[in-house]
Amino acid sequence: MSHSADSKAKLREICRVAARVFYEKGYDGASMQDIAHAVGLTKAGLYHHVGSKDNLLFEIMNYGMDILDETVLARVRDLQDPREKLRQTIIGHIDLIVRARDQEITVILHENRSLKGELRERINRRKRAYVAYLKNLIAQVQEQSGRPPLVSPTLAAFYLLGLVNWLYQWYRPDGPLSQPELERTTADFFLRGLLGSELTESLARPAALSRRGPADAA
Repeated sequence: MSHSADSKAKLREICRVAARVFYEKGYDGASMQDIAHAVGLTKAGLYHHVGSKDNLLFEIMNYGMDILDETVLARVRDLQDPREKLRQTIIGHIDLIVRARDQEITVILHENRSLKGELRERINRRKRAYVAYLKNLIAQVQEQSGRPPLVSPTLAAFYLLGLVNWLYQWYRPDGPLSQPELERTTADFFLRGLLGSELTESLARPAALSRRGPADAA
C-alpha cells in the first residue's frame, strides 16, 4: 500500500469511529479528546490527521458521499431500464441508511447545519448532484410510462429523499420488519405513487409478477 493509500485508509478509519462518537454525543457534545480516545490516538495525533473538528466533520460527510457513490450509484450505473435502475437505487439507498456497519450517512442527516462556509458548500454540491441524478432518473421513468406525469420530477425526488432518509429515526433491524421487506415495500410504494394505476395494474398481473426476480416482488 502506498503512503497516500495508507493515509486515506487511516482517515477513513478515523471517520468511521468519529462518526459513531458524533452520532452518540452530537457534534457540539463530542470533544476532540473523546474522538482521539475512541480512535486510539493522542489528541495531537488526531489533529495531525484531520486538522480541525470542522474539517473532521467535513471528511466524515465527504466519506459518506463516497460510500453513496461506491455502494449505490456504481452498482446501478450499467442498468439500462430506468424503472429498474430507480428501484435498485432506492433499495441501495435504504441499505445505506439502515445498516449498522457505517453511520457516516446518518451523521450527514444529523449534523448538516453544523458545517459552515466553503466546507458546507462542498458537501452541498455533492448532495445537489445526487438530487439531480434522482430527478433525471424519475423523469426517464415517467417518460417511459407514456402517461402525463402525476408529479414533477423535482417534487418526486425530494419526496423520495424524505421517505428514505427518515428511516434511520424509526427502523430497527431487530424489529418485526425485515430489511428486504422494507426495501421492497418502500420501492413499490414510491413507484405506485409516481406512476399511479399504470404500475398498480402491472403488479396485479400474475404474468408480470412471474417475470420479476425476488428483489422486485411486492
